[in-house]
Amino acid sequence: MKKVITVLDPIELTERLMEGKRVEGVLYYDKDTKSLTFKSYKRTRPKYVPDRLIHRTEHGWVKESAERIKLHESIPKVLGAPRVLTIIDREVKESKQALVDRELDLIEFC
Repeated sequence: MKKVITVLDPIELTERLMEGKRVEGVLYYDKDTKSLTFKSYKRTRPKYVPDRLIHRTEHGWVKESAERIKLHESIPKVLGAPRVLTIIDREVKESKQALVDRELDLIEFC
């Protein structure tokens, strides 16, 4: 039994198939034309903007994304709690100073 399938936007669909890409979509029965219809999804990859490094610390980094300032620290446990606390304090102060310097540099350019 043969069925006729109506393809919406057949030129674009053929181009994508000729490039070796898969075409995802939906196959449904159209009540108006009374035939099977294939409609391809037009999916696009989201635009990814990588985080920008502001400052690298001894045990981590400070980065800037579109919406946030990120601070990451990874300190070995074998150093002991008192030393880890002093390292965290030192690196947070260093990170804060890097952010202040960045803001001052931005003001100078304006």
